[in-house]
Amino acid sequence: MSYQPPKMAKSNGIELCYDIFGAADAEPLVLIMGLGAQMIFWEDDFCRDLAARGFRVIRFDNRDIGLSTKMNGGKPLTAMDFLKLRIFKIAPQSAYKLWDMANDVMGLLDVLGIKKAHIVGLSMGGAIAQEIAMLHPDRVLSLTSIMATSGNPRLPNPTKEAMAMLLAPAPKTKDEYVQRFASNWKILRAGSFPEEEAKDGERAEKTYARGLNPAGVGRQLRAILASGDRTSRLRGVKAKTLVIHGIADPLVPVAHGKAVAATIPGAKILLIEGMGHALPKKFWPAVIGGIADHAHGVTKH
Repeated sequence: MSYQPPKMAKSNGIELCYDIFGAADAEPLVLIMGLGAQMIFWEDDFCRDLAARGFRVIRFDNRDIGLSTKMNGGKPLTAMDFLKLRIFKIAPQSAYKLWDMANDVMGLLDVLGIKKAHIVGLSMGGAIAQEIAMLHPDRVLSLTSIMATSGNPRLPNPTKEAMAMLLAPAPKTKDEYVQRFASNWKILRAGSFPEEEAKDGERAEKTYARGLNPAGVGRQLRAILASGDRTSRLRGVKAKTLVIHGIADPLVPVAHGKAVAATIPGAKILLIEGMGHALPKKFWPAVIGGIADHAHGVTKH
């Protein structure tokens, strides 16, 4: 399996850290991670499995996370910010929006000399993928939106546990971070996954070693909330779209995925029983199979 180790790319005025799995002549497929999640949350074996299905898999750290450029400004969000948005439709101020992050991805593709790619995004990454499909339709071979919302504020809220997790202050020590990592993922997985839980310590250590940026996570969250409701714009998406959502999702309830699928013309939806807001290995066959079948189905017709 061909692998290109991490490099930095100048894109949209910043630098993004990326790596690539798969053959240079395979169909390009970009993986966009979610809020506060480094590119390594697309696990190596997940990327290899996708590459083995005939894709050149590109993953990267979004701005403000991992080894990519750290931005400036912004205060942590409070419960009052969520309340203002929910009740009065007052969006918080943000240093950048999701469409800026979409343009980051386009800049990366430019550096790599890629004209069109399959775009796959998870959670916030799914919202960024939607933005790419709306802003740059000529660059999108197919769209897969995983565990993502349309931004419609009338859709169901996260569970109380998941909301408390979003608003919790950043851990102050490495030990606290490792402990919080395990408890957060237990909430997000929405079930018992002993094999995943056994790996959380190692995952936390690896993430910590690449570098944390709590202020950046806050700015990303502000970007999500400040970018508004995409519903009316999603109706114009031309890309062949697959929506994947876990039925047990505590952070972005399944109604959000159903709303995205109902809004994008001709979109297909894959609902996965027992899956929360995470990708335990148990669900990889369904998720990877769904992505690959969808992408190949588009390019073969």
